[in-house]
Amino acid sequence: MTKVILPPKTIGIIGGGQLGQMLALSAKSMGYHVGILDPTPSSPAGQVSDFQIVAAYDDQAALVEFAKKVDVLTYEFENVDLDALNGVAQLTEIPQGTELLRLTRNRLVEKNNLRSLDIPTVNFIEISATTLAENEKEIMQCLPGILKTTTGGYDGHGQRDVNTVADIVAAAELYQDAPAILEQRISFDKEVSVMVTIDGHEDVRIWPVVENIHANHILQTTLAPAQVSDEVKEQVDQIAQVLAQSFNLRGVLGIEMFVTASGKVLVNELAPRPHNSGHYSIEAVNVSQFEGHIRSITGLPIAPLEMPLPAMMHNLLGSQLEIARAQLAQHPEWHFHDYGKAEIRPARKLGHYTVLGAANINKNATWLTDIEE
Repeated sequence: MTKVILPPKTIGIIGGGQLGQMLALSAKSMGYHVGILDPTPSSPAGQVSDFQIVAAYDDQAALVEFAKKVDVLTYEFENVDLDALNGVAQLTEIPQGTELLRLTRNRLVEKNNLRSLDIPTVNFIEISATTLAENEKEIMQCLPGILKTTTGGYDGHGQRDVNTVADIVAAAELYQDAPAILEQRISFDKEVSVMVTIDGHEDVRIWPVVENIHANHILQTTLAPAQVSDEVKEQVDQIAQVLAQSFNLRGVLGIEMFVTASGKVLVNELAPRPHNSGHYSIEAVNVSQFEGHIRSITGLPIAPLEMPLPAMMHNLLGSQLEIARAQLAQHPEWHFHDYGKAEIRPARKLGHYTVLGAANINKNATWLTDIEE
């Protein structure tokens, strides 16, 4: 059972992006103090927190200083330096531990762990110069596929569509320094995801299954709840239960999945922290994924989750944020979030808005399409 940590204790968040910002806002609303460790001065999370230490994530001295200032430590992204985090484990509470980070930061390790738990995934195989020469038959069974670096990739970075072994050879930069993973490309009906946690009373809490729509490998729109069969929901809930229990989960876990035309659910990726597709929950669910994360790591209970109205969340990427700002006065139905990032760049996640109820969803269903025409 997680140690109960009550307000006004201090929660430390490694990472100062929008996920850290929304974690901080949730924690502050509950009366906690919040500190941020991030290399960017006045980071989005730092702007709404009590203090920020400006330092690199692998700066051991800075992390020691940070750990001494906080009562519990969490993180908003996977690529935390594990050695640095383990090095401060005696200085503060780290309820999530580091094992889940280790398992999810490497796609090949993650997929092998899912396989060990009998959780269905697409076919996959390790790719390196050696395996490419020795395992051509097994590789052919995963083609056509997507070749991905095992670490560091996000939003379409570090991956390449491949149809033949020759394509893999041509993409050698993805596996010249470390093995890559080849995942079979499949036809699917929907991309869905779900958030799950275990609260301070050991109850598993699973947020609604949502449907995700991507553009250029970046999440653009989330529809909640997903329009899927009861059988699909049961598969998703079973997967979430198994993963939460096997990890002795603290904090939220995002599970990205494919639903095939036959109704089979395949796990794509795991995220050991709040997830972009869970942003809708701030307004649409009685306990948001961010409040759920804070409650879980501080040992507090989470009420049974309820979503009275359907919801839609649109990410605002690059110049979409400026257009949305200009149109904000015409959209009283928007729950508008501007992350306060200093620089507007193409395809960068700069904000989002959520609408509730079928009428507002229909009203805004084509907004992104309309502004791009």
